[in-house]
Amino acid sequence: MRKKIVAGNWKMNCLLEEGQKLTSEIVNMIKDEPIKDVQVILNPPFVHLHGVKKLIAGVDNIYLGAQNCSDQNSGAYTGETSAAMLTSFGAEFVIIGHSERRAMFNESNELLTEKTKQALSNNLTPIFCCGEPLEIREAGTHEAYVTKQLTESLFGFSEEEVKKLVIAYEPIWAIGTGKTASSDQAQEMHSAIRQHLSSKYGKTVAEGISILYGGSCKPDNAKEIFSKADVDGGLIGGASLKSRDFVDIAKSF
Repeated sequence: MRKKIVAGNWKMNCLLEEGQKLTSEIVNMIKDEPIKDVQVILNPPFVHLHGVKKLIAGVDNIYLGAQNCSDQNSGAYTGETSAAMLTSFGAEFVIIGHSERRAMFNESNELLTEKTKQALSNNLTPIFCCGEPLEIREAGTHEAYVTKQLTESLFGFSEEEVKKLVIAYEPIWAIGTGKTASSDQAQEMHSAIRQHLSSKYGKTVAEGISILYGGSCKPDNAKEIFSKADVDGGLIGGASLKSRDFVDIAKSF
């Protein structure tokens, strides 16, 4: 049985008090409205990790994640944060290869392999992101583009290592562009990703990997998207900054 997951990516948002307030609201809602069989993951900026960890302590089904990690374990890498540091702060998940980092910081498939290695070596579950921009979608080569990302970054890992991954599909072309990805388009890509994983690691392994939808997921479309056979939850951006919306999304299974 695949895990159902709703992961909130705060991106570069929330000052200290704002982050504490948002976390407290989410915690209190989940205490009052228990969410069964869904892992809720909060991925705040690095500076919030300690504070968020304290606020979620002892609350069932809420986990701490980070938005990125270095490909190095330690050393003279000013401004970087290692996977080992994240683990020491109580993080259990880390986002790897988000589309914004691929685009803004030129993160290559090869670099993301190294980051994934660091995450796994430090007992973090990577939430590995993949997805295609508008020009690739319009050219009709989106499946080949996304499967190449997976092949180049992940297919060097063992079966046991791949079992520990979570995949997040981002339809970059439908984020902030005015275009909308339908639930059927989401299912089509999630199915293609699962089939590609199966081609390398076998059906049993592929069927056990959670694949999250990383498009514009909101309370009014989450239920339809999450109802699709190969959609196991969402990587939530903007809506994760609104406690009511985020919890409602987590209740949409």
